[in-house]
Amino acid sequence: MNNPGIEQMVSQLRAVAAQAGQPSAPAAAEGAGQDFGALLKAALDQVNTAQQDAKQLGQQFELGDPNTNLQDVVLSLQKASVSFQTMVQVRNKLVSAYQEIMNMQV
Repeated sequence: MNNPGIEQMVSQLRAVAAQAGQPSAPAAAEGAGQDFGALLKAALDQVNTAQQDAKQLGQQFELGDPNTNLQDVVLSLQKASVSFQTMVQVRNKLVSAYQEIMNMQV
């Protein structure tokens, strides 16, 4: 009884692991032209999308949609939670860096 959602996630994790093992020069070249603010906004949009998807899937399950199972709901909620926690940690690091810069003597 293999769940296609889990198999897809495992294949995505393998792809990310393979990319992590490769040199990062092409990735750095792609990101060099992007603004930090745009990258941060894109990350926030991804977190928001994950949360909205989890909420919608949860509502579908509560309404008794036969195409929605509990495993998918729990998995989407966990993805949304992890992405939100990651974004909170990034925000905390940004605030810490800002405070450190503001405390520097010129």
